[in-house]
Amino acid sequence: MIPTLVVFDLDGTLLDTHVDLVDSLNHTIKALELPPVTYDDLTHLVGHGAKVMIERACALSGYKLEADQLPMLLDRFIKHYKGNMPGETRPYPGLINAMDRLRAHGMELAVCTNKMEGLAVPLISGLKLSGYFKAITGGDTFEVRKPDARHLLGTVEKAGGSAERCVMIGDSVNDILVAKNAGVPSIAVSFGYSDVPVTNLEPSVIIDHFDELRPELVEELLAREKAM
Repeated sequence: MIPTLVVFDLDGTLLDTHVDLVDSLNHTIKALELPPVTYDDLTHLVGHGAKVMIERACALSGYKLEADQLPMLLDRFIKHYKGNMPGETRPYPGLINAMDRLRAHGMELAVCTNKMEGLAVPLISGLKLSGYFKAITGGDTFEVRKPDARHLLGTVEKAGGSAERCVMIGDSVNDILVAKNAGVPSIAVSFGYSDVPVTNLEPSVIIDHFDELRPELVEELLAREKAM
């Protein structure tokens, strides 16, 4: 029997990356002499990868970003972010115990993030978490990214799982939408970077702490999905 697969988003779900994202983004836009962004701005900036984050930060300051400027800025962001890994980034409270519980129950884990794979993989490795995951896919792993269902389904395939035995966990609209588009149940975390209350996203269930993430909850969601 194919094991149940629990797929996590990265930023704002698995890991609290806000300090390092803000720091690297401010380092990047400093080249344009733009004012720094703050944590309060972050929820409007993240979710679509570094390129879009830079574009949105420029728009936030009313700066007209020319297309030929973006490669230099993206390179500046990547070098700074990657060069300071893992920085202040930490797993959210209760995550490690939750992942241990799921694996002890025979479940497999994976990561599906819009962060570039070349940033996601070393970040997870730097925190010594790589061994938990059967697959880690980023926004540039496939030709599509969340909320396109093929990003999640491609992750499931790489992990050797089945969409019928899969649950997606995330903090933002892209995560809940990709689950809906792929026809899998979703768990929203309330402590991430969503720019709207996660109740508005209509996930299958919401958790406020990883202490609530238990095998019984995952199995209940899968059984509910199968009965629909």
